[in-house]
Amino acid sequence: MTAMTARSSRWLGLALLASPALYIGALYAAEPLFAMRTPVRPADVIVVLGGDGPARAERAAAVYHQIAGARPRVLVTGDADCLDIARQMIGDGVPPEQITVECASGNTWENATFSRPLLAEMGAESGILVTSWFHMRRAVGCFRAVNPAIDWGLAPVERRRPPWEIAWDKEGAAAAKEYLKVPWYALRYGLRGLFGSGGM
Repeated sequence: MTAMTARSSRWLGLALLASPALYIGALYAAEPLFAMRTPVRPADVIVVLGGDGPARAERAAAVYHQIAGARPRVLVTGDADCLDIARQMIGDGVPPEQITVECASGNTWENATFSRPLLAEMGAESGILVTSWFHMRRAVGCFRAVNPAIDWGLAPVERRRPPWEIAWDKEGAAAAKEYLKVPWYALRYGLRGLFGSGGM
């Protein structure tokens, strides 16, 4: 083995060792970067974004029961699992007549834009967004941009396991992808201030 080959091998070895450390570090940083929350207060509508359906449905049902006295409407948006989320929420005691579904949107920007006419129909002035912790910053950026007159509260599905544990499943992979998706959405849809403390 030549000296140059040995040096290359050492650098490759160091890079391979560093990559998992960087990935885990990125997952630790994802919580303060992407997770946003507000106190749960009465609102006109709870908007549940599709994807990771069971966890989001469970969180949305809990939020509904917390503010049930306000008789909030529920809007489930997303093409993949909107009906499953609605069914689970009904099973968790949310009245079916309070639930509306929007099952055509295929991404977060479409969740916001396709929801707009339905939210206008409901006369919503206040809402609570429910989505995964790592998705909240991008979601609230889209919903505030498309529905600026609505006062948005944020009730994420919280991370229940440490970053080193989620690193090896889909939650970790999804959180890591936000490092690409947030700047892409900022550029693609003109969302300014996505990394600010208020999300917009």
